[in-house]
Amino acid sequence: MHLLNLGILAHVDAGKTSLTERLLHSAGVIDEIGSVDAGNTRTDTLALERQRGITIKSAVVSFALGDVTVNLIDTPGHPDFIAEVERVLGVLDGAVLVVSAVEGVQPQTRVLMRTLQRLRIPTLIFVNKIDRRGAGYDAVLRAVSERLTAAVVPMGVAQGLGGRAARFVPGLPPSALDVLADHDDELLAEYVEGAVSAGRLRRALADQTRQALVHPVYFGSAITGAGVDALIDGIRELLPAADGDPDGPVSGTVFKVERGPAGEKVAYARVFSGTLRTRERIDGALGDTRITAISVFDKGTDARAGSVAAGRIAKLWGLTDIRIGDAIGTPRKTYGHHFAPPTLETIVAPAGDTDRRALHQALTRLAEQDPLIDLRHDEVRQETFVSLYGEVQKEVIQATLADDFGLDVTFRETTPLCVERPVGSGAAVEFNKKDGNPFLATVGLRIDPAQVGSGVEFRLEVELGSMPYAFFKAVEDTVRETLDQGGPHGWQIPDCVVTMTHSGYSPRQSHAHQGFDKSMSSTGYDFRGLTPLVLLAALRRAGTQVHEPMHRFRIEAPTDTLAALLPVLARLRAVPQTTETRGASCVLEGPVPAAHVHELEQQLPGLTRGEGELESAFDHYAPTPRGTLPERRRTDLNPLNRKEYLLNLTRRVGG
Repeated sequence: MHLLNLGILAHVDAGKTSLTERLLHSAGVIDEIGSVDAGNTRTDTLALERQRGITIKSAVVSFALGDVTVNLIDTPGHPDFIAEVERVLGVLDGAVLVVSAVEGVQPQTRVLMRTLQRLRIPTLIFVNKIDRRGAGYDAVLRAVSERLTAAVVPMGVAQGLGGRAARFVPGLPPSALDVLADHDDELLAEYVEGAVSAGRLRRALADQTRQALVHPVYFGSAITGAGVDALIDGIRELLPAADGDPDGPVSGTVFKVERGPAGEKVAYARVFSGTLRTRERIDGALGDTRITAISVFDKGTDARAGSVAAGRIAKLWGLTDIRIGDAIGTPRKTYGHHFAPPTLETIVAPAGDTDRRALHQALTRLAEQDPLIDLRHDEVRQETFVSLYGEVQKEVIQATLADDFGLDVTFRETTPLCVERPVGSGAAVEFNKKDGNPFLATVGLRIDPAQVGSGVEFRLEVELGSMPYAFFKAVEDTVRETLDQGGPHGWQIPDCVVTMTHSGYSPRQSHAHQGFDKSMSSTGYDFRGLTPLVLLAALRRAGTQVHEPMHRFRIEAPTDTLAALLPVLARLRAVPQTTETRGASCVLEGPVPAAHVHELEQQLPGLTRGEGELESAFDHYAPTPRGTLPERRRTDLNPLNRKEYLLNLTRRVGG
């Protein structure tokens, strides 16, 4: 028996959770299939998920399909919760991408497929809802080929579409040989000679599917069960087994963190190598820590175990400082973010008699489960900022705070998350004990522009031995923290080169019978306090430009609605760069500011008689238009105002 860690992904409402229920029923884990509408599905366990009928958090359930043990991870379909999907992708052996036979390929379907292909995750495509009125076969298959990937192999044909009698008849079409031969020269030679057996074709299909070169397509219905047996055969035969040496060095990745009934942290982890055991010490980034309990997934539930070996997914207790994305043992190679970061931000404000301290603690708990909300707290104004993907996420945060923590909150206006980029070079320096420098430190910094996407690079133009290494480390860490807080306009500076040009310190002073004299000796506090003042002075001299997040939109709408649509696009600064006519429809593509995407979504149905389809995803940052210079309030001690900064710093350290 081998293991398979399988993800179920889809655009919202394509039937992903319903398919999970059908698979659990087929595997004998549940006797009765749950309904999303009724709120009694196995994987949507949150009360909010049951109320809204959507998946918000990823969930794991295990079952056996013949000789394969499947750890199935059900993921959210709504784009506002793409962060949950991102965390899951790194632990998958294979995936099933669900497409609706009625709505066809939708915006989120394309985003997911592009990412699965980029990460080379073997993927089967299941076209669901063939029993629904309006279901298609040829049109949907053509859309999958044109908009997702040309390397598709239909695994049969759908018959009786649009009713309860709809069924899927398995069988490879002749066109499968053409698709598979594109990636296999030996198969192509056999094809030319006319000697390709059905077994040879099936082996080629399995091999190329496991390499993510081709994608088998099944049609069916999660509600009636049509086509699901064929999909199960595909999961068992075509997707790769989990690998990993149970006797090798311990290596795992945490992809989910939640709180148990007693408030304890519970980490969900995929073990890639070695074996984790309770009470054993774990080396690595987590430091000296021990797992106090382990639960493994099996037969629809999870049960306590003394160990978990490579290939499996487990729940772990005892890791009090664990965060999503942390490595357990030896870190694996990571590939950064698979999807774009949030591009919106809002302030969460207490309503009524809600306690601010309780609200901050609750939001900190939510940030454990979703680090991309990027909690920022302004101690001076007592305001807390969160980053967002969209308005639905805001509603879910509000409902979660009410249901789970009993806190009533409101939100300020949602604003785009901009960035700042240096436009030139600038330098500044402050010398120890000179010109009103209150810190026992010398720090000189120069800042230069850098290529987009290169990140922040810290360099030294001073000798590393000119002062203790801890002081250099304090400067570098503070530089990165300050750039995260933002430049002169308050927006994060993601790409630049910072060079330390001057350094100096006051050596350790001590006196007989009195010991270390802190007032006459440099400490890390001096360098951490001085660096923001020098860095912001250098940034002001370099000059910065604010860039706003831009999405790439794709609108498909009836051609005769363009007269109403184009003026609205112009008002929202959505610029069609390409226009393509397809019969009575046209396709427009171009950039649109992230700040206007929600309004475009709201207005499109009325402008296009409900026939318009919008797809958008973050694409790049662009300079803000002339005359607009959005400012963002800092949540640090504001080194832009020297007097205010030193006063706040003095208050923080208690004197």
